[in-house]
Amino acid sequence: MSDARDVQADALIGELQRQGAGRLTVFLGAAPGVGKTYAMLGRARELRRRGVDAVVGVAETHGRGETAALLDGLEVLPRKRVEYRGHALEEMDLDALLARRPQVAVVDELAHRNAPGSRHERRWQDVMELLDAGIDVHTAVNIQHLESLNDVVHRITGVRVAETVPDAVFDRLRDIVLVDLPPRELIERLQQGKVYVPEQAAHALQAFFSPSNLAALRELAMQTAADRVDSDLREAQLARGLPGVPLRRRVLVAIDGRGQSEYLVRVGRRLAERRDAPWTAVTVQTGAGTDPARQQELDRAFALARRLGGEVATLHGDGIVDTLLGYAAQAGASAIVLGRTRERPFARMFNRTLTQQLLQRGAHYELTIVGTPEARARARRALRPLQGLLNRSDAALAVAAAVLATALGWATERWIGLDDLSMVYIVAVVLVAARTRMAAAVLAAALCFLAYNFFFIDPRYTFFIGARQGVVTVLLFLIAALVAGRLASRLRMQVLALRAANAHASALQTLGRRLAAAANLGQVLQAGRDALRRSLGAEVAIRIGAGDWHGDGPPTQEKDRAAADWALRHRQPAGRYTDTLAGAEWWFLPLPLDGADGVAGLRFPPERHRLGPEQRRLAEAMAEDIAQAAVRTRLVADLEDARVSGETERLRSALLSSVSHDLRSPLAAIIGAASSLDSYAGAMSEEDRHGLLDTIRVEGERLDRYIQNLLDMTRLGHGGLTLNRDWIGVAELIGSAAARLQRYTPQARFEIAVPPDLAPLWVHPALIEQALFNVLENAVKFSPPGATVAIDAREHAGALRIDVRDRGPGIPEEERKRVFDMFYSVERGDRGRQGTGLGLAICRGMVGAHGGSVEALPGPDGRGTIVRIVLPRIEPERRGAGPGARGPA
Repeated sequence: MSDARDVQADALIGELQRQGAGRLTVFLGAAPGVGKTYAMLGRARELRRRGVDAVVGVAETHGRGETAALLDGLEVLPRKRVEYRGHALEEMDLDALLARRPQVAVVDELAHRNAPGSRHERRWQDVMELLDAGIDVHTAVNIQHLESLNDVVHRITGVRVAETVPDAVFDRLRDIVLVDLPPRELIERLQQGKVYVPEQAAHALQAFFSPSNLAALRELAMQTAADRVDSDLREAQLARGLPGVPLRRRVLVAIDGRGQSEYLVRVGRRLAERRDAPWTAVTVQTGAGTDPARQQELDRAFALARRLGGEVATLHGDGIVDTLLGYAAQAGASAIVLGRTRERPFARMFNRTLTQQLLQRGAHYELTIVGTPEARARARRALRPLQGLLNRSDAALAVAAAVLATALGWATERWIGLDDLSMVYIVAVVLVAARTRMAAAVLAAALCFLAYNFFFIDPRYTFFIGARQGVVTVLLFLIAALVAGRLASRLRMQVLALRAANAHASALQTLGRRLAAAANLGQVLQAGRDALRRSLGAEVAIRIGAGDWHGDGPPTQEKDRAAADWALRHRQPAGRYTDTLAGAEWWFLPLPLDGADGVAGLRFPPERHRLGPEQRRLAEAMAEDIAQAAVRTRLVADLEDARVSGETERLRSALLSSVSHDLRSPLAAIIGAASSLDSYAGAMSEEDRHGLLDTIRVEGERLDRYIQNLLDMTRLGHGGLTLNRDWIGVAELIGSAAARLQRYTPQARFEIAVPPDLAPLWVHPALIEQALFNVLENAVKFSPPGATVAIDAREHAGALRIDVRDRGPGIPEEERKRVFDMFYSVERGDRGRQGTGLGLAICRGMVGAHGGSVEALPGPDGRGTIVRIVLPRIEPERRGAGPGARGPA
């Protein structure tokens, strides 16, 4: 049920994506001359009459008058001239068409190959870009240009079509128009010169345009159109959640790079398309080195699979059957397509061929074994057992091992007297198997068997064996050598496969660790560049959005910049090793970052003409990890900005609240007193006038303290506080702060306990006095009227500790740390609603600037609060004054 819901969701998402993109209409024909362009231009004229903005991007009339007449009344964009080797070629102007942005663009000859130097190699890529831009496209193509039918058309007509269109383009279809013409009428049009000029027509009638060929191509076109209509119906039903839609499992196409890989990929694509199933092309690497010719064929087959809309995978394992079946179970496959392999007689005798093992062990899978014409022709030829299995270097190593084993055996027998020398040859076979493939190990075993028999088994220097024991000895030796060689070869293959997989995983793991430790976007880009450069051996440059390039230098060539921009806009690879702007020196991979996309460019050495699938997958996986890490750092930065903005807003609100209450209160008192003096000074007594003046002075000093606190907090917050240290006595420091507070609050009472032998402090006297003043003011404010505030100073653990104890209600334990936050008293706390809430915050900042600490503790008898100030003892580097010197207060 879950799978059904997932498939339905995928269908709905696909339907929505198609609605947002342009719609593709294909006019499909069985052969040239059936009237595809004529029908397409007729549809364009009809759309123009209905008020639809239809523009002709390119239309090939091939000199046919009736087709050219349909262009009258249609807007035809001028073509772009492309210079190539001294010739001026005309191509469709893609940029002009994108800038014009019509509702419908008419683009003829979908399979056309663009002139070298164009943005895209093929016209179908231009069409895909138009569709991605939201422009509907009408185009025309013949059935022989469909990539998956290329081999079928070749077998029917004997002609290999070079210009093909991937089947994935047809996945964007919204409508297909089959333009049909009976073979007899098409041949008549050809004879009348309405398709080709007379000379070409005569040749075409003898080759491609035979009645049998046309009938077969016509059937292919009808079948393709019917399959597409059926596919659209299934997708529409699935998107609506209608029952009865069969859910197909994955199809695996197993290829080995031995001459039939591309053919198998096309067969697998057609099989998967008929079943409406996803498909994957896979190859198994058993650890043995792949020769360049096989690797090139595998690369071409994988590139073809990607163009046809499939996935690719390279599997590593010591056994092809086990690895293939294990991946099939993991991927949820239901069918396996493979070619008919060359079956060796001995393997077939013991049911050990690849197809036999799959038939025996793959009971849950449908096996499709395809025999190609090349494979059948090769089977009819004489078998050459070592062709493709043994190269010259492996054969030379096997021969050298046999010679060296013989020499060592002769020396051992002569100087040591050892009679049984079979182990010497077995060691030689094992060494060869550990360094080469199985074929070389078999050759080494055979040569060692013959050498052992010839040189060391009586009668010597002949291949005749005189005794039964000798026969048993050499046969057991041969068996042991073959088994040991097989085990050593398998172990080597496993080691090589694990080494390749470990290199891939290690590179990703190293990148992951560095990305996890990256705190910002710059560190993410640096980690990504280093990992790509180290793992792939390429120059790396990364750009985010329209910013600067970071890395080994920006791409300077115009093609490189165009490829980077295209990859950035379309979120698809471009440049070297791709079909988009393939002439560029750099290979660009998109980095989707949700809002400000980026692109990673890699420039490999010029001699590296191809990029293996393992390197391609590693680069793509790293690019994806880099993009995800960049998104993570951006989210973290956004969250931090939001947190800072929230904290700033909270402080701003608290400051405004404080200013509105605590600063306006003394101002109101001052203004009121001054107004009374101005209006009624003559009618007032001397005592009343002095009372109003005293109010102005007290409230002015109160306002001055508030403003001084705000300025001190600003200096602390912006690092503008400098310490001008000097010596000052502890008793003098405490007495000065208490006396200053008593001038503002005459009712304050203090109990001061300072030992007479307490050494002076090397501090900034004014700052420490202000900090102590703020603590005393807070204690007096919350003590009952007439209560005494106790001040106790003493040495403790090499530092000065000053405890200020009030008689107030105390502070709850969970809020003792918060009382030192700015503006906390605006909300709640033991400082009530009076004051700006900056006094203790400033105290903590000033004491902290001296390396000390401030904390709030409960009173000894459960009432009141102790504010403890701890100042470390710091000696000046050069004592410019004696202990009795005093700094400015």
